[in-house]
Amino acid sequence: MITRRRTAIFISGRGSNMDALIDAARAPDFPAEIALVASNRPDAAGLARAKARGIATAAVDHKIYAGRDAFEASLQQILDIHRIDFICLAGFMRLLTPTFTQRWVGRMINIHPALLPSYKGLHTHERALADGVKIHGCTVHYVVPEMDSGPIIAQAAVPVLDDDTPETLGARVLEQEHIIYPRALAAAASGRAHIVGNRVVGAEEAAVGNRQ
Repeated sequence: MITRRRTAIFISGRGSNMDALIDAARAPDFPAEIALVASNRPDAAGLARAKARGIATAAVDHKIYAGRDAFEASLQQILDIHRIDFICLAGFMRLLTPTFTQRWVGRMINIHPALLPSYKGLHTHERALADGVKIHGCTVHYVVPEMDSGPIIAQAAVPVLDDDTPETLGARVLEQEHIIYPRALAAAASGRAHIVGNRVVGAEEAAVGNRQ
């Protein structure tokens, strides 16, 4: 019988990648169970959608805490209550402290809308277009204290078209995010993928090639 890791998804907004992860985890042989969706914004649209699908939700409003340590202590309490042992960041717009990140090292992954190590941070599609790159994409990686710098589990590439805008390019990238994030979670939660140095090995099935 497969052991399914109890997984929390952290969101700050609509949670479109959350939906892709929930859909994938409905398969009985998927190695992760989505047991909680948490947000730092009580008005995040994804919370209502997760609740409607029968998943436990939690809103931990970062604005009511004196600092990041207090916010993360409350977040950790909720994770403990729900017996969470794996975390997926899906549009979670808060930087986590090194203390929290180290506690979850090897058990927390993130999706980023660029081909890391290029275009860390925000406004990735605008920056890619401004630089005139011909290939753009998305990355799933383990979370480490340095932003957008952890070992890479999976990437998908899309061509940059001559008439692209940040919106059209972003839409094509998002389609690939919805494909590779569930694959990367499956590889990481099953133990098939593991970290060697700063590389991830054993995640070949999560890889996606160049897409139109």
